[in-house]
Amino acid sequence: MAKDKITFFCKECGYESAKWMGQCPGCRSWGTLVEAPSSASGRGKGSGGAKSVLAGAAKPERLSEISREEEDRTLTGIGELDRVLGGGIVRGSLILVGGDPGIGKSTLLLQMCGRLASQGHKILYVSGEESLRQIRMRADRLAGSLGTFADDLLLLSETNLDLVVGAMEREQPEYVIIDSIQTMYKDEVASAPGSVSQVRECTSVLLQEGKSRNISIFIVGHVTKEGTVAGPRMLEHMVDTVLYFEGENQAAYRILRGVKNRFGSTNEIGVFEMRSEGLVEILNPSEYMLQGKPEGESGSVVACSMEGTRPILVEVQALICQTSFNMPRRTAAGTDYNRVNLLMAVLEKRLGLPLNTYDAYVNVAGGMRISEPAMDLAIVLAILSSYSNKAVDEHCIAFGEVGLTGEIRAVPMAEQRVAEAEKLGFERVLLPKSTADFLKKQGKAKIELVGLSHVRELAVWLR
Repeated sequence: MAKDKITFFCKECGYESAKWMGQCPGCRSWGTLVEAPSSASGRGKGSGGAKSVLAGAAKPERLSEISREEEDRTLTGIGELDRVLGGGIVRGSLILVGGDPGIGKSTLLLQMCGRLASQGHKILYVSGEESLRQIRMRADRLAGSLGTFADDLLLLSETNLDLVVGAMEREQPEYVIIDSIQTMYKDEVASAPGSVSQVRECTSVLLQEGKSRNISIFIVGHVTKEGTVAGPRMLEHMVDTVLYFEGENQAAYRILRGVKNRFGSTNEIGVFEMRSEGLVEILNPSEYMLQGKPEGESGSVVACSMEGTRPILVEVQALICQTSFNMPRRTAAGTDYNRVNLLMAVLEKRLGLPLNTYDAYVNVAGGMRISEPAMDLAIVLAILSSYSNKAVDEHCIAFGEVGLTGEIRAVPMAEQRVAEAEKLGFERVLLPKSTADFLKKQGKAKIELVGLSHVRELAVWLR
């Protein structure tokens, strides 16, 4: 009997090597090559007759002969999830859902299954981590918001992928949930469940089954301490869509973000709130994020950030106080730390503020993390407000990019940002002068537009 060949795979990029190396030649990462015995199936070693048969089976098609029909999508009944997916689930797609433990991945997918089953779709929910009784208990908890789960929802507690594929062949479901891919294994692969080779092989089998049978498959993936899906990096390349569930366990809200989508935009987000009855959609995230905003306090400014095609208003807070140390402290929560340092250097140079003797704390209220350059103007205004101890008018918002010379530059999708501020009852918008002139020519905005060209002009808006 021939001895299995030992190969090594990179956990980050999937690079394959016959020997172990400290640094991966593919992605230049250190210590990422792990041992993975290859399958004994002997792929690629067949006879010449077999090769000729395979060569004749693959027939290319002309581009002009391929159908132009739109992809078949199914609405899940959860609007925020449909938004991130690009308008619904595409039949035959493979979707990877990742996130921290306890963030709500299984809860969201079970809620989705309940909505799809109520529409008459047949679903197979496969769990390798929970027993059927545990899933039933969670379903009973969610029944308050969904009602009774339909009989078209089938549950299976199994980790052997061959048995799972057999159940898919017998039941012929339209949708399959695999929770999670790290618990699945194939007998032909001589390694433990969750290893690089097992995750790669199991995902490959699910991909073939889903495409050949037109089954939409959702795969739950564990994440590492760095926040990426555990297993080979090529796992994200194999699937059609990658969704990440973000949020702190102690925070009420959750953000579902699409980082890859072959059938839609990759910048869309869905916002949910975790309650006792499960995840509830937040249809107006701006209003939710501004709850509890103080009035008449210095260091508080409302900014508008774009998440995909959705404008979201958030509160930017700054606290500037005299330092007690030789080196002042700088803290940034919810935004880029280096960007805050850069903006403070601009204020020191262009306005002559002695910020090198002050501690600075900048926070995006609500726990959201935003690194968009359009937040620059709001951060600068909040720092100036806290430094001078003068409040900013609570009826105005600010957005725009600040350059190193102190100039205020235009940002994209300004019209949508202004419309969101107008919808929530704000009276004026501080924005780049070039953008304000353009919107005034159009005459669509019913809100006061204040164009600014340099950070020196911000002082008049502090009271």
